[in-house]
Amino acid sequence: MNSFLILEWFIKGFVWVLVLLGGFAYLTLYERKALARIQSRIGPNRAGPWGILQPIADALKLIFKEELTPAKADKLLFLLAPVITVVPAVVITAVVPWGPDLTILGHTLTLYIADINVGVLYIMSVASIAVYGIVLSGWASNNKYATLGGMRSSAQMVSYEISLGLSFVSAILLAGSMRMIDIVEAQKTIWFGVLQPVGLGIFLIATLAEVNRAPFDMPEAEQELTAGYHTEYSGMKFALLFMAEYTKMISISAIAATLFLGGYQGPFVDRYPLLGLVYIFVKIVILLFGMIWVRATFPRIRYDRLMEFGWKVLLPLSLAVIVITATGIILAQQVAPALIWIIPAASLLVAGLAVVMIDRSLRRKDYERR
Repeated sequence: MNSFLILEWFIKGFVWVLVLLGGFAYLTLYERKALARIQSRIGPNRAGPWGILQPIADALKLIFKEELTPAKADKLLFLLAPVITVVPAVVITAVVPWGPDLTILGHTLTLYIADINVGVLYIMSVASIAVYGIVLSGWASNNKYATLGGMRSSAQMVSYEISLGLSFVSAILLAGSMRMIDIVEAQKTIWFGVLQPVGLGIFLIATLAEVNRAPFDMPEAEQELTAGYHTEYSGMKFALLFMAEYTKMISISAIAATLFLGGYQGPFVDRYPLLGLVYIFVKIVILLFGMIWVRATFPRIRYDRLMEFGWKVLLPLSLAVIVITATGIILAQQVAPALIWIIPAASLLVAGLAVVMIDRSLRRKDYERR
């Protein structure tokens, strides 16, 4: 029986890696098509009908492209850094449930790879490892621009990782568990994103900074660092670093959908369990479009303001969200269940005050500069 379970885990893990690889490839096409539509362009339309073979063409190009290694680079770390970067992006979703259990020929098939009681803690610990690959890729290149990009990335990820970790706490408090399946099951009646919209917003903003996506892509600023930590990479090594970013986008969207948007929950899931896969896929696609839309809309943030926003805005707001969530839960349990709605009302009020204070601060700085 144990050998059968090990084989089942191996098969599910292998299938999920293939799904992520295909998802990464066609996420690049999705982004290019969406950006083209937003910016009134055509986008990829040459490789295959409607450009659907463009990711395959890009993959073939990178496979056969010559790989260059700087003469004075640390050869071992230069080779290992892309691997260290991409592995956490793949394994972080091992605890995400993709649907309810299925019964096939008398065997119960679970639609997740691992069921851990502290699944949220596992996600936070794995997410913190990815920064090592980026820092090492910059340092091992023996290039000042790449090194600066790696240093920027480490400072940025550490800063926003605190707010990201605190944003998990609101979902944990509402579910009363750190197990991902329990968190999904607790959202049968109402999503946590409705009860704690500010917590969801903090999570999405912090994850954009974690993935180095625009407008938080300072570690890759072309105008200053000529591409940042992957300046010296080419061929498949560059493809691995590129894959890590887009795979993280998929992983983060899956985690956000699970923690705040009900995961696989939806109408008729109890009757038709396979609908759970459809629901979570749709939620992931919508969240990915949000990331693409942000990239097409907002300009890059200046680095000092990026760090200031993380430490002076997101961190205090995250702490306030935790206090409000805990207070609302206690009032709902001790006084009246309807008081649970104090959580979104108070959270939105605090977030609104934060926006007003930021606006006044920026206006004052602009006035002083003049």
